[in-house]
Amino acid sequence: MRLEITCSDRVGMGQKILGIFVEYEINVRGIEFNQQGRIFIDIPDLDFSQLQKFMPQLRLLEGVGDVKTSPYMPSEREKNELATLIQTFPDPFISIDAKGNIRQMNTIAAEIINSDEKLYVGEPVVTLLKGFNFSRWLDGDDVLAQTRRLKFQDEDFVADILPINVEEDSGKQVLVGAVLILKSEVRLGQQMSAFKQPNDNEFSGIQSSSSVMRKVIRETKRMSLLDSSVLIFGETGTGKELLARACHAASDRTKSPFMTLNCATLPDDAAETELFGSGVSGAVDSKRGLFELADGGSIFLDEVGEMSAKLQTKLLRVIQDGSFRRVDDEKENKVNVRIICSTNKDLLNLVSLGEFREDLYYRLNVLGLNIPPLRDRRNDILPLAELFIAKSANKLGKSRVKLDDECRDFIEHYPWPGNVRQLENVIIRAVSLMEGNIISIDHLQLPAYTREHGYLEQEFEGTLDGAVKGFEADLLRKLYPAYPSTRQLAKKLGLSHTAIANKLREYDINKKTVKI
Repeated sequence: MRLEITCSDRVGMGQKILGIFVEYEINVRGIEFNQQGRIFIDIPDLDFSQLQKFMPQLRLLEGVGDVKTSPYMPSEREKNELATLIQTFPDPFISIDAKGNIRQMNTIAAEIINSDEKLYVGEPVVTLLKGFNFSRWLDGDDVLAQTRRLKFQDEDFVADILPINVEEDSGKQVLVGAVLILKSEVRLGQQMSAFKQPNDNEFSGIQSSSSVMRKVIRETKRMSLLDSSVLIFGETGTGKELLARACHAASDRTKSPFMTLNCATLPDDAAETELFGSGVSGAVDSKRGLFELADGGSIFLDEVGEMSAKLQTKLLRVIQDGSFRRVDDEKENKVNVRIICSTNKDLLNLVSLGEFREDLYYRLNVLGLNIPPLRDRRNDILPLAELFIAKSANKLGKSRVKLDDECRDFIEHYPWPGNVRQLENVIIRAVSLMEGNIISIDHLQLPAYTREHGYLEQEFEGTLDGAVKGFEADLLRKLYPAYPSTRQLAKKLGLSHTAIANKLREYDINKKTVKI
């Protein structure tokens, strides 16, 4: 059993305590002290009657605060902790003494040699490891940690060889051995792969409740680990730039700049200057372009399908060899930039029409991503709406703002032709202008919309008969110049000559009122 004795003053205390054990003829198997004023004593197990005899004597000693049993000695805990750590270590672990002989190895190392580790205790480590002179290293004047490639059971391992030193009372360090931690090629690959895993936090701002959007996120995470060009397809407002930023942030380039340019908003000359800079480097009026500013990082070219033929040629060269020239400068500049592009156009169709370079298309579309429109990811609509409500309400100091049931159903089934951007703008306006804290359909101010006919008139006045007659009159006025004969027009529309003549007369359509 073990006893823990708390002492207020340890000077000479050990001798007094041991005197009690000698007096009662109790064998002391070990004694340890710690810095908190406690003495731990290891003795044989005693029955209760024996404890009753000497425990009061220990407590009566001057300076003793408390005496109680302890489940373990401090050294036992440390030894077991170290043994557990070594045995459960995921890589082979071997300990050697100052002569290079094996003192201990863990379970993984024993499994690799397919033998009981106890059989190798005391054997030279060179019987297992080839490729490093342990004797010369241990006998050196200054034994320093090493990382070496070794052969262990005829397989390649990388070994961290770490010296173990013990400090003497004089302060001198004495070498007592070393520990060897071995890593196989497979384990190194696993660790490098884990190190390069994208940070999931970078994608936390992208709503992906729908299965189709979760697939996009999975693909983007894999692509972020690569360094090739990325082309993101999607309608306006689907969040292409948000995805591009997440891809950059999860890549190895995350600590370098992320620069953006909307190719549809600038005229050709301004876009060229913005991308490549202008003037001689170092001159007062010189300007660095986005490619120079993004060196080491990523550049995002939004709506790349709008880029002019001239810029396409310069961009192709940057992709091919990383070089370009500033506007009005003959010096070549070299950069290392990852290019991420987006488009809402059918670039292959533009290639077939000769409006987009085919070689540039395949250079940009090394890794392709397709963001679905919001109408095709309905499971994301309500979570996005609630996110935008929370953000808007927080900015305006409103609390507990939410959608009523009818509004939730309407939002979920509206086609959202403007996608996420339209949804966000509608929510911001609703939260800003509403009174109270419940959003209804009336607060959304959304026009009726169908994919077949687009936006419909919200305020319709009149009757169906009037609307039909209005449509007929417009159609006849458009067709009459091409078919000025009532017989020709009747044949074109599949009606009788009389019916057409009556309608032309009703709508006052003739050669005087319609220019032919």
